Amino acid sequence: MLAKTSFKVNTFPTRKEMGLAAAEDCKAKIIALLKEKEEINMIFAAAPSQNEFLESLLACEEIDFTRINAFHMDEYIGLPAGAPQGFGQFLKDRLFGKAPFKTVNYLNGNAEDPQAECERYTKLLKENPTDIVCLGIGENGHIAFNDPHVAFFDDPAMVKIVELDNVCRQQQVNDGCFNSIDEVPTHALTLTVPTLKNVDCHICIVPAPTKANAVYNTIYGEITEKCPASIMRLSKDVNIYLDKDSASKL
Repeated sequence: MLAKTSFKVNTFPTRKEMGLAAAEDCKAKIIALLKEKEEINMIFAAAPSQNEFLESLLACEEIDFTRINAFHMDEYIGLPAGAPQGFGQFLKDRLFGKAPFKTVNYLNGNAEDPQAECERYTKLLKENPTDIVCLGIGENGHIAFNDPHVAFFDDPAMVKIVELDNVCRQQQVNDGCFNSIDEVPTHALTLTVPTLKNVDCHICIVPAPTKANAVYNTIYGEITEKCPASIMRLSKDVNIYLDKDSASKL
């Protein structure tokens, strides 16, 4: 049973159609919010699963990006600056560097003091409450880098340092971001589960057959930290976009 009528699951034959539909719905929510306030704050995920969505969102001419403050939800610790696998760089190449956002706020995975970087980003998030979060779901059910062993539904932190599990690290290889698991960093900065869960609007884009189990557990499984994405069933307004492969077990 779905816990809320505001939890909507949308399935499409192809990734392209999925990404376009998610972008159109996101555009409508942005336009509606900008009628109510001068500027809005959005968090974006960085992963190949988001490519079709980001491309379609960028093409939406009706969006006034100059009234949007952009954030992202996680970053590896220790990758060289400008590495293409870095999440800030990923989003810069596909969205942040191509649209005239009011501000773009990057997590610094090379900060000298990672805990201080968590605190800096926490302050930014508190000063700019999030209106929309655009995210995915990992093969292990993670949201951002909240893998099951470090996901806490009542996490007191907003941003924290985590050790990545091997399922998560292997996913980065499966996605073509790294050649082997040995190349994938072992630690990262991530927004925590409550930081993401408590946002009013979720646009969740999840293609690919490797996500089918996680999608099923998110929608129909127990709400548990073993599948961190399941907590979205208790969020205010969640819209999930699947392709036929990720929806194959529903």
